[in-house]
Amino acid sequence: MTYPATIAPALPTIADVLAAQARLDGTVVRTPVGEYPELDRATGATLVVKHENQQRTGAFKARGASNLLLGMSDAERARGVVAYSTGNHAQGVAYAARLTGTSCTIVMPDDPNPLKLRAVLDLGADVLLHGATFDDARAQATALARDSGARLVGAANEPDIIAGVGTLYLELFQQAPGLDVLVVPVGGGSGAAAASLVAAAVAPGTEVIGVQSAASPAAHDSWHTGTLAERANTTRAEGLAVGCGFEVTQAIMREHLADFVLVTDDQIAAAQRLYLTGARTVAEGAGAAALAAVLAAPGRFAGRRVGVVCTGGNASADELRRALGEER
Repeated sequence: MTYPATIAPALPTIADVLAAQARLDGTVVRTPVGEYPELDRATGATLVVKHENQQRTGAFKARGASNLLLGMSDAERARGVVAYSTGNHAQGVAYAARLTGTSCTIVMPDDPNPLKLRAVLDLGADVLLHGATFDDARAQATALARDSGARLVGAANEPDIIAGVGTLYLELFQQAPGLDVLVVPVGGGSGAAAASLVAAAVAPGTEVIGVQSAASPAAHDSWHTGTLAERANTTRAEGLAVGCGFEVTQAIMREHLADFVLVTDDQIAAAQRLYLTGARTVAEGAGAAALAAVLAAPGRFAGRRVGVVCTGGNASADELRRALGEER
């Protein structure tokens, strides 16, 4: 599907990422990196894991949302914000709204991850459940923001969110210089856009690769075809469950991303299992996708120093049982 031409917001720059780093100082966690022999043996590579599952709200989304809301004027915040999400963006926006005293409504698909839903409610946001998918929630949130005058906060076409997410990659390149490759999971694309933008500025020798579930390949197909696309959206990995490409993130990824690959949901579950047993860390599906891509193509990564971002750890009990092969 081809979308009509619109006036696109200005793309973020490395200067915007540096400004975000200063703005977020003390607001988000400088998350650790880890190296694990079991992961190295399983992949044949030297892996460096960036633990955004230890970020506030348990996922990297708190960085982008906080940067955006902290940068809004008092008058803008007084009108409130509306966001749509399967969970982690919802938590990030709710966290930033509480931080800044902003009224916040989140639209989530019906039957959300109960862990994520409770977390959003605990942060004080109002929640509206609507539709079966991320894309249904997006349409409802767009209408709600239009009718109420609140600021619609998407997860992708937001330069300030991308700049905020970029702070994690500045940290990573400081913590682990000399990476040959960096693999980043993609839903809407804020992470891969930020990673490739930052790498181009501070680590141009690092190859940045995006990865998405084959069950929800809209961003992957948009990147490879050069045209924003809609695709079936059936992945179990909530953070990757996006059915369309987004203009801003795609523009950045097309300029800077080296490659974009797909993995299956079963490969993602195997990577979750390896994180649990080999790194003693909890990764939700999206958080394990980068490791899944390395496991799926050992010849490509063997002998290289590879960064993978565990973007979130908000996995439900059912998801973890499934990863361990104990689904009932």
